[in-house]
Amino acid sequence: MSNFDKLAKEILDKRTEQETIGLKDEIWNGVEKELFSEESVNKGDVKNMKKKNRVVPIIITTAAALLIAFSLQTDTGMAFMKGIKDLFVPTKEVIQSIEGTDEATSVNLNEGANSEYIIYVDETRYKMINGEKADVITTIEPLPEKYPKVTMEVRQVADQIPEDLVKKIEAELKRDFPELEAVKTVTEPVEGYLLHGLNGSDWDAKVVHAYVISNGKDGSYIITENYFLEAAEGHGARFHHMLESFEIVE
Repeated sequence: MSNFDKLAKEILDKRTEQETIGLKDEIWNGVEKELFSEESVNKGDVKNMKKKNRVVPIIITTAAALLIAFSLQTDTGMAFMKGIKDLFVPTKEVIQSIEGTDEATSVNLNEGANSEYIIYVDETRYKMINGEKADVITTIEPLPEKYPKVTMEVRQVADQIPEDLVKKIEAELKRDFPELEAVKTVTEPVEGYLLHGLNGSDWDAKVVHAYVISNGKDGSYIITENYFLEAAEGHGARFHHMLESFEIVE
């Protein structure tokens, strides 16, 4: 792939990642019709494309401009359109590393209670429960009583930015995790602040892994993972991979 192709692909990937999460196949059909119809290709005029959706025009304009630049018939151009369509699917397969082994997993698109974010969930093992104050991802079947709880909670605080909120969360977690690690800034699987705590060294020692991130406005999301030490490479790793798909949407 040429440097231009790589740059163009990066631009389109970034735009589609921000603008198209959660859109359905019917929107793709509109994009495909406009971009690949004989009339559109013959005219080669991006300005004549009709606006079908508040988001789609951005996708059409960006995609068409890039594709026209190095021809609709190139492998790169066709791969771009496949990449856009893939973003619309409600179910997809991902490869994740679990306990050192790559594992193909089918994940399903889920929405937050107020539809302000999406996340892909491994519904073969977990379920997402939407609540008034928080959403919780937990095991489909309750674990036996001897196991500590395994959950990933997503809660929005609309009126406090991460920089102000993280110290409050740190103080709350230290009640149960006195040896809570110092706050870290992270970029993966989300961008924000990370708080990590471990309560003991036995197999069933409780683990907390909490992120405080911006909600894109004047507030924050608090994403708190709870599991136990022996499950760090199992449930902990699966939560990490699911959280990589977390996206705030409007």
